[in-house]
Amino acid sequence: MPLRDHFRGWLRREIDWHSFHNGWAMVLAGSLNARLPEGYRASPNVQKAIEIDVAAYGNVTTEPNAGGAEPQWQPSGGTLTVPFDFGAGASEVLVHGWRDGRFLAGAIELVSESNKDRRESREAFVSKCETYLHGGAGLVIVDAVTVRGGNLHDELMARVGPPDRVAWGERFYATAYRPTGKNGSAQLTMWEEPLALGAPLPTVPLWLLHGPCVPVFLEATYEDTFRQLRLPTSEP
Repeated sequence: MPLRDHFRGWLRREIDWHSFHNGWAMVLAGSLNARLPEGYRASPNVQKAIEIDVAAYGNVTTEPNAGGAEPQWQPSGGTLTVPFDFGAGASEVLVHGWRDGRFLAGAIELVSESNKDRRESREAFVSKCETYLHGGAGLVIVDAVTVRGGNLHDELMARVGPPDRVAWGERFYATAYRPTGKNGSAQLTMWEEPLALGAPLPTVPLWLLHGPCVPVFLEATYEDTFRQLRLPTSEP
């Protein structure tokens, strides 16, 4: 199912982005839970110290995964690897989880219109993502907002990437991030996937802190969200 414009035209009249966003987050969490190893669990729309669309926690009590691993899927090599400083904020993400034995292993952020409506909103979103990475958590960002310009990935890279990096500039995209190593030898590897209206969505890797990499099937979960919300796939 190709990516559609959720902010203009007939689909916007059927359902607002916030409702679809919440439904997609739930479907994504379910898809991850079918693949996560024992001791990891995905939760949608977590709103504790920091709001997360889909959070993957480690060190949790889970039932054994009946579906088993999927060794046939392997992530491609990253688009770019840059030096990375984990910094002093490493405990900021983890502190909310340790109280009940969990730690944040990964996060998926579905960009909303409000994340890009003004400079303060963009900076808040970028700060949140930077906090995940400084805590060592894997991260995926999906930006399909058609009514706001700007590239939040580029703004994040302006903070954590090399100073001479050329801005990517894609308007719609999915990006994945893997922080690895320790200070002095730490690196941040990225997977950059451009999106286009009318084109299928990619599969991107979510690298779990202290765990394996799991696939995030954006296309299949996007299609399943349409089905579960009983949305038409073309203009009625």
